[in-house]
Amino acid sequence: MAQTPQQRRANQKFAKENESRMGKSEDQLKKKEKRDVKSPISPIWLALLGFVVFGGLVFEVLSRLLG
Repeated sequence: MAQTPQQRRANQKFAKENESRMGKSEDQLKKKEKRDVKSPISPIWLALLGFVVFGGLVFEVLSRLLG
């Protein structure tokens, strides 16, 4: 069975990553992996979530103090 274009791209990406690892020690590879960690949630969504939670908390405290 022939490869699909998606499989071909995935295989090329895998080969490129393995070539970049050749000749490097485990310590060098671990250091690189630690730098590439990304947050699972974007800063915009994090700010929106914080606004909803803490903004609601602030409004609740103000309503209890003033009302």
